[in-house]
Amino acid sequence: MNDQGTAARIVTVAQRILVEQGVEAVSMRRVGDAVGITAMAIYRHYPNREALLRAVADRSARELAEAWTRRSSAGGKLEERISGALDDFLDVALGSPHLYRFLMSDAWAGARRFPEDFRDGQGPPFSVVTALVEEGMRTGLLREDDLLETTLTVTSCAQGLVQQYLSGRIGMDEADFRALCHRSTWRVINGLLLD
Repeated sequence: MNDQGTAARIVTVAQRILVEQGVEAVSMRRVGDAVGITAMAIYRHYPNREALLRAVADRSARELAEAWTRRSSAGGKLEERISGALDDFLDVALGSPHLYRFLMSDAWAGARRFPEDFRDGQGPPFSVVTALVEEGMRTGLLREDDLLETTLTVTSCAQGLVQQYLSGRIGMDEADFRALCHRSTWRVINGLLLD
């Protein structure tokens, strides 16, 4: 296996471990064992665990953004595409809670920070929603306002609800919870509608 192939395999395995068991389970030794190399060999590709986690975050964010972009650019009414983006978000948050926590709420070296890391598309999934909000402003559906802050406002509602749901603070089945997220997000968006 060449160096690029090995580096990609390391990230793939680290990502799988994170998704299945959480960020705490991602160690150089565990990843190395699963890849079939020594833990020390990983350092040829990633200088430390934080660099490896950043590579996992970058790949995961890119993959999510690609999937979400396919749906959000597939055509249809803007309102339907926004609801579709919310469904995509909930699919990840509820289907891969370890990955969700890692990308959205865990504190770790190199984690993206608002607003500086979200300018110029540095947060790929956030950029998908930003494009939808920008389209809403451009087409007159939403009031003109600060684009990044408006996107943060729209996304924070669902993120907060997911945090509560994953911690067991919201006692609903998944279908009811998803419906709550849609109603709540649209309450926020309706407050941003152009009168």
